[in-house]
Amino acid sequence: MTWLSILAQSQGPAETTGYMVFGYAVIFVVMFLYLGSLMLRKRNLEQDITLLESLEKEQ
Repeated sequence: MTWLSILAQSQGPAETTGYMVFGYAVIFVVMFLYLGSLMLRKRNLEQDITLLESLEKEQ
């Protein structure tokens, strides 16, 4: 077969929509986990600040 006949038989680009959707899902899960981690860190820092302020008032 010649290259021209091989190219004529091609069926267009591969169907990769599933991979794209899976990629977006993974990215959003990682993003929400990171945001949850940041919120927990913020809460813990606020608790530490409150504790340090109460210790400072006692002295």
